[in-house]
Amino acid sequence: MFDAAAHVSLQWAEIEAICQGRHGDPFAILGPHAISEGKNSGKSILRTLAHFAREARVVLASGRDIAMQRMGESDLFEAVIPSGRGYHIVLSWPDGGEQTIDDPYRFPPILSDFDLYLIGQGRHRELADCLGSHPVTFEGVHGVRFAVWAPNASRVSVVGDFNGWDGRRHPMRLRHDAGVWELFVPGAVEGARYKYELLDRNGALLPQKADPMAMQTQAPPATASIVPTESPHQFGDAAWIEKRKTTWWARAPLSIYEVHVGSWLRAVNNPEKGWQILAEKLIPYATGLGFTHIELMPIMEYPFGGSWGYQPLAQFAPSARYGSPRDFAEFVDRCHGAGLGVILDWVPAHFPTDAHGLAHFDGTSLYEYADPKEGFHSDWDTFIYNFGRNEVRGFLVASALFWIEHYHVDGLRVDAVASMLYRDYSRKPGEWIPNRYGGRENLEAIEFIKDLNLAVAERNPGAMVIAEESTSWPKVSMPVNEGGLGFTLKWNMGWMHDTLHYMEYPPIHRSYHHNDITFGMMYVYFEHFVLPLSHDEVVYGKKSLLSKMPGDRWQQFANLRTYYGFMWTYPGKKLLFMGCEIAQDIEWNHDAELSWDLLRDGSHLGVQRLVGDLNHLLKAEPSLYQDDDREAGFKWVIVDDRQDSVFAYLRYSESGAPLLVICNMTPVVRYGYYVGAPQRGRWIELLNTDSERYAGSNLGNNGAVEAIDYGVHGQNFALSLTLPPLATLIFKREETG
Repeated sequence: MFDAAAHVSLQWAEIEAICQGRHGDPFAILGPHAISEGKNSGKSILRTLAHFAREARVVLASGRDIAMQRMGESDLFEAVIPSGRGYHIVLSWPDGGEQTIDDPYRFPPILSDFDLYLIGQGRHRELADCLGSHPVTFEGVHGVRFAVWAPNASRVSVVGDFNGWDGRRHPMRLRHDAGVWELFVPGAVEGARYKYELLDRNGALLPQKADPMAMQTQAPPATASIVPTESPHQFGDAAWIEKRKTTWWARAPLSIYEVHVGSWLRAVNNPEKGWQILAEKLIPYATGLGFTHIELMPIMEYPFGGSWGYQPLAQFAPSARYGSPRDFAEFVDRCHGAGLGVILDWVPAHFPTDAHGLAHFDGTSLYEYADPKEGFHSDWDTFIYNFGRNEVRGFLVASALFWIEHYHVDGLRVDAVASMLYRDYSRKPGEWIPNRYGGRENLEAIEFIKDLNLAVAERNPGAMVIAEESTSWPKVSMPVNEGGLGFTLKWNMGWMHDTLHYMEYPPIHRSYHHNDITFGMMYVYFEHFVLPLSHDEVVYGKKSLLSKMPGDRWQQFANLRTYYGFMWTYPGKKLLFMGCEIAQDIEWNHDAELSWDLLRDGSHLGVQRLVGDLNHLLKAEPSLYQDDDREAGFKWVIVDDRQDSVFAYLRYSESGAPLLVICNMTPVVRYGYYVGAPQRGRWIELLNTDSERYAGSNLGNNGAVEAIDYGVHGQNFALSLTLPPLATLIFKREETG
């Protein structure tokens, strides 16, 4: 039997706690401990926990063996050894086998005090290098270091392939100043699956948790984190990044192709080579159509496919559905090599309630607000991040920086910004808590957003942070030092709603809704805008864009082409969801790929050609992008022809000839229609959405029109035009020698 008197420094209750995996300070028991008095003064007492072992012994660096004594009937062994950490432990098993191990409890703390200080302040910008799992060689021993923030847990263990998922095997050290638990596990290897096993502050066992800082995960429905398996990808895009630093996107051509990876092409749903397939197919497709960027709906690992990625649980890990982290890095690099930028949808507003995730992570509301009136989204059945907590804000800012710096992505589109800004977002009276001034603004979230945008701008000049913000919050895309939130760009949801609303009316009724087209110019210069025709407009029974258009089949296509011509010539950057460029007949289904066979039909192919031509024209004509945010870049020519539903406007650049755009929003052909022009000379028809190239009726103006000396619409000259039915025309004055 165990003689307690012989071990006065260790109480039996402590032995039971360490053996049962309940002890919150394993380093106080396990590993070497200096003996300061008695006959063994100057030596160390070494303890190791070895469940089911028959015997244990210590092998010193000199080769000397020292038998370890079992402490009573427990699985705890101890021996007195010379001071120092140079030893191995040899375990003998009942079947006669032996195992030599390095003692994880002989190693000193891993994280520096400065790391812990920055974590506590929410200012550790390289958090992924600090927390999570990292293969390292520590004091000459190869293994993996683990670290996780869980300040209210009474014990945290790392469990995984390397210890039989037994929470008693590797309890971690608590760094009290920051609430971080850490442990170096010798012999753990790259590719190992792992989670954390936590006891709450009362000692109750929680569901095993995936690592919030995991950089690699199992493919769903499996939920384990994975020790990163590969060395970082060596990027070859230095010139691209350097050029990006000097790009001001408010004055640059920007046309974004929004993509849901898993349904663009079903073949990419392949954990072995999905990103490779996407690189081979998507990159040439998007560049061929002239898009400057692709925007990927969230690819941060998420458990529920039906959320489309908007309920992520691994803010530092690309989804294993499509391949490894290295595969994703190579995909981004290949995009840059082809001249294509990459934007990621990123979700800092909320997270799902899955038990293996962030919810009640250490038995308390750690990442989320505790009060459901602040911390729960009933619309989405998700928890809301606690933006008032330093560590949570730091976690999210570090995630944003990680995607930009580690994976070289060119920007983030921040989802659901409005839900962060307002405490009463989608809540009835009595269901929300006012801020400290009694208002509805979430002051903590506002500070987080500013901190995020300042950090990105400071560390990564030219990287974009784009807000999906659906309200009239002021100065969303203005600099923080000018009283703004600091976003690069903002989605223009008002323009999208108004103009789509207009296009859905039969042309005979459009004269009564003329302001839906004109109203947007009242606020277009308040922000740096993106014009978004996103996935949100083609799901949940909203139908496809083509199906929204009124009229017979021909008119539906003509309406859509007219609308695209209007959109690409209107102030603001462009975003188009996949499938809209081929005039998909049905609304988007995330479980099926796009209807690529539609391109056998000339009408669908015509829309695709038009999108490509509009993109190429956008990049070729500075007047379509250079002054998007300034009044000097746009001027109405015809704004009041309600009866005919005709609009005309000029787009100007800082230098060069302006473009003249005319939109005929009815199926009526208008002959001899006068449109004012600022200059005499020959005006070239650069694009006509009614061209036979786009499966239109091919009416037009024979490629050019001579301006006449006839003052109209506030201009000194005029063009006498044939306006094709449901068409947008773009003219440019011919340069003369």
